[in-house]
Amino acid sequence: MKGIDRFAEKFFWVAAVLSLSVTVLIFGFMVILGLPLFKGGQFFEILSKPWLPDRGIFGIYPMIVGTLSIALLGLGFAFPLCLGCSVFISVLGPKRLGRILKKTVQSMTGIPTVVYGFVGIFLLVPVIREVFESGSGMCILSASLLLAILISPTMILFFSDSFDQVPKPFLDAVDALGGNNAQKILYVILPYSWRGVLTGLILALGRAMGDTMIALMVAGNAVALPDSVLDSARTLTAHIALIIASDFESLEFKTLFACGIILYLFTTVIALLVRSIDSKSWRRK
Repeated sequence: MKGIDRFAEKFFWVAAVLSLSVTVLIFGFMVILGLPLFKGGQFFEILSKPWLPDRGIFGIYPMIVGTLSIALLGLGFAFPLCLGCSVFISVLGPKRLGRILKKTVQSMTGIPTVVYGFVGIFLLVPVIREVFESGSGMCILSASLLLAILISPTMILFFSDSFDQVPKPFLDAVDALGGNNAQKILYVILPYSWRGVLTGLILALGRAMGDTMIALMVAGNAVALPDSVLDSARTLTAHIALIIASDFESLEFKTLFACGIILYLFTTVIALLVRSIDSKSWRRK
């Protein structure tokens, strides 16, 4: 048994080192190829300028705004829905029905993103176009609504798992004092599981920021700065997928690495926040 334990320990140690090495190499690859932007002092200019190729201006500021608009709006749409579903699964609904719903949500995580994109194009976009009678329907609102559906399974599973970890004596104490379900949720379950809820929110935001297909297929991919949720927009991930430059030394091509560095740094911040929340949870236990 000791030999097996040592082998497993070494195996996981090597796997961790390899994962860390690949992560560092990917970031180094982007930094090295984007190094001319830093040397020329163009990196921060690219972050704050519009995308006007005909004038020789290759700023990604509209893509940053589009990414944040779609991701944050999608998170805003998804949060109350996911919180309500999680409460029903873990607290209010019958246990058997809750298990069935949870299995259904778990199965949703396996649906390819492109399927959501096709559903959005043929069902959601025409509805948005007819209801608001403005534009093509491929806009920030359509992309954020579809993105809310995409990130919902992540949030629901994290929320319901954190609700299930509330100690049963706490819930029994509320029942003994004559408290109702609403009081149980507001005064016991949510205060106890807020770290799990926050972790689910952060991971869902990271999933929303990193999605490519929904933004590529539904958001409209306009490079102009959006003025409302009914305007088309382009995200950083969609910009990376769409830009094709024949000259690899051109500034247009190098903007791809600026987008990659920003997304990478954001992902790193997400991971650090989640690890910080988890470490605090362990210390509390």
